[in-house]
Order: sequence, then C-alpha cells, then structure tokens
Amino acid sequence: MRLISEGCPALLYLNLSYTDITNGTLRLLSRSFSNLQYLSLAYCRKFTDKGLQYLGSGKGCHKLIYLDLSGCIQISVDGFRYIANSCSGIKHLVINDMPTLTDKCIQALVEKCQQIMSVVFLDSPHLSDVAFKALAECKLVKVRIEGNNRITDLSFKLMSKSCPQIKHIYMADCQKITDVSLKSISPLKYILVLNLADCVRISDAGLRSFLEGSSGTKLRELNLTNCIHVTDASLMKIAQRCHNLAYLNMRYCESVTDAGIEALGNMTSLISIDISGTTVSDMSLAALGHTRRMKELSVSECRKITDMGIQKFCQGAKDLEYCDVSYCFQLTNETVKALAFNCHQLTSLNIAGCHKMTDLCVQYLSGVCHYLHFLDISGCVHLTDKTLKYLWKGCTQLRILKMLYCRNITKQAVLKYSAKLEKQEYNDADPPAWLGYDSGGGVLPLTKKPKTGPEKAKALYQNENKEAA
Repeated sequence: MRLISEGCPALLYLNLSYTDITNGTLRLLSRSFSNLQYLSLAYCRKFTDKGLQYLGSGKGCHKLIYLDLSGCIQISVDGFRYIANSCSGIKHLVINDMPTLTDKCIQALVEKCQQIMSVVFLDSPHLSDVAFKALAECKLVKVRIEGNNRITDLSFKLMSKSCPQIKHIYMADCQKITDVSLKSISPLKYILVLNLADCVRISDAGLRSFLEGSSGTKLRELNLTNCIHVTDASLMKIAQRCHNLAYLNMRYCESVTDAGIEALGNMTSLISIDISGTTVSDMSLAALGHTRRMKELSVSECRKITDMGIQKFCQGAKDLEYCDVSYCFQLTNETVKALAFNCHQLTSLNIAGCHKMTDLCVQYLSGVCHYLHFLDISGCVHLTDKTLKYLWKGCTQLRILKMLYCRNITKQAVLKYSAKLEKQEYNDADPPAWLGYDSGGGVLPLTKKPKTGPEKAKALYQNENKEAA
C-alpha cells in the first residue's frame, strides 16, 4: 500500500476487501489519496477505530462518495463518528453482515453525512425504526435491508414523508412489515423496484393500495417470494396496472393459480418471471409464451408442468436465455428438445432432479445451444459418459457444469473431461470455471486453475457485489 500511495496519487477507486490491512494503511490513505472516491474495506478485520480516526487527520478521503464496511464487526460507534467527521460527502453506504451494527452507529454517521442516497444493510438484525428516523434526513433513493425483525411499518411511513424521490425499496425478510407499509408508500411517484420477499404478512389488500398508487404504472421489478397471502387478485391487478413491469418473482406464493398467471399473458413488458413452487400447470406456460419478450423463466418444483406446457411456451419465447425447470418430475427429453430447437440464445439451463432425462436431451443441447454457459444436470440418474462427449463437442462456451448424483457418469470420464479442459486452457483466454461431480459417495470438484488466496477473495467479493447490484 505504501508503494501504491507513492505511485498513484490520483487514485479514484480502491478495493481492499478481504485483505490484512491495519491502521497503518488507513493512515496512508489519509495522507496520500486526496481524490479517492470509492473505498471498500469489506471483511478487513485487522484495523480498529483508531485507524478510522486517521482518515480525518490528513488531506485524503474527504472526497469519498462510496464506502463498503461489510463484515467489519470490530468498528464501534466511535469508529462511525470518525468516518462522519472525515467523509461527510458519502452518498453510497454498504454495511452487510454486521450483527454489531446498531441504531447508534447509524445516528453517529448520519449526524454529519447528510448526502447519503443509498444504503445496503443485509443481515444487520439490530437496526430498528430509530435508524430509519435518522436516515430520513438524507433524502434516500435506494434502501436495501434483509433479515430484520425490528423494523416496522413506521419506517415505511418515514420514507413516504421524507424520501419523495426514493426509487428502490428492498425490505426482504422483515417480519413486522404489513399491508400498512404498502399503503404508506402508495403516494410515492418514482418507485421502480419493490422487493418484499419473505414478508409473510403482506396480502392482496396492501398490494392493491400500492399498485393503484402513483408508482404502479412505473414499477419495473416486483419480488413477492413466499408472500403466502398473495393470490390471483394481485396478479390481475398487476396485469391491469403495471405496464412497465419487467421482472416478477412469485416464488412459493402457494395461493397463486393458473387463472392469475393467465392474466399476465398480455404483458408485453415482462422479460423475467419466477413462479417456482406454485401449483401452476401447462395452462400458465402457454399464456406466458404469448408475452414474446420473455428471457428468463423459473418453474422449479412445479409438479403439474409437463412437456406439453414447455413446448407451448417455447413456441412464443424465442429469445429465452435462462430456464430453470429443476424438480419438475414429469418432464422428459421432449422438454429439452423444445428448448434447444426454439431458444437458440439459451445461456443457462437447470434440469436438476428431472429423473426422466437421458443422454438424448444433452445431445439436443450440444447440437444447437452453442451459447450455453451454465448447466445443472444433478440428479439426472440416467445420464452416462456420453453426456460429457456431447458437451465437449457442442457446448464449447460452457463455464459451469453441475452433475451431482449422476451415478452412471463414471469418475474416469469426468477426469478425462477435466483433462481436456486443462489442455484447452493454453488456447482459451476464458476457460470453464467450475465442474462438480459426485458418483454417489461424495463430491469431486474439478477446477482448471485453483484460485490463490487473493483471487478467491476477489471472486467472493465480486459475487456478493453482483447479488447486491
């Protein structure tokens, strides 16, 4: 870090996540990086509050607008106060995996950081409405909170009054959120993303209030995963009001039926839908095929779906890129044939647990789906070594292959396939990244090039950022 500070005085972006930096590095930051705007200290556990105090002692870090402190459980209230004193221009704040984060920490930070626009607090269970009362002074545009049992409807009421420009509300697994929250935010005009996954007290009444409000026609993404009290009535209201909705997740909404999904068939804006774990049948898939623009379909664990439903869906959804039909036990090779011959742009396919599939389905894929990057065939017990031959020949872009519990694929064939991948590494700048195999007695992960410590840390952090994006 000392070498970087001497050679790169104009640095704007610095990601130190998962490293062993100490207070000495934070002192360097305060002295050298006067233009720094992005800083990640995620999961760095060896610096203390004293190091954060250094940030305000020099010329550096005063222009910081993005800060990630995820996993830094050693920071106390004093540490957040030091950050506020030196980095008052912060606009984007990420603090995930922080069981030690309390309302007092947020209050200390917000006291001087009044420009915060977006906050991400995933797995911070001790925050409450008190933290939101402090954040309401910041005119938030984006809020992401997950796994919290202390935040109540009051936080939504505060958002409605103090954050008229808010666009992104992600409040997943917040058990005290009720329909009152949705009624509170119904006057807001600019909401594009609403994620209430696992907020099990939400029902049709609350959704109706929100969808009939100012943001109903503007909404682009709606996630109601596991909202068990949501029924077809909400889907019909969505079809009626949400003309710009592109992403809809109704996973495990057990009260949703074919009648509700059919109402979505005329929504030309819809490009992604997840109705996994519901009771829908082929009738729903036939209706969704009419949307024409569909790129992502997830119907995992929909036991009533058959080959006929997939075939009807594929006739309309020519641009499909992602498909998850795992654990749909009635599906056979005909499903994969329909996907392969109609959806040539397919990049990700999950048929795990579809025990009727044979090598023929992989032959269909390898013959047509040359853009396939991800394939999960775990639990397809009738697949044999021929599957690997077909994949090697036709799916040259494959990056991740999962084939757990495929007992008829031999370890020798897997090792041979892996050896080919290793040989290909010298001629391919972007080689396949992961191969998982299990013969029934354990998992054999095969990677072309094992990641070193720093590379592994980088990969983990990139994955987390991608999920949070």
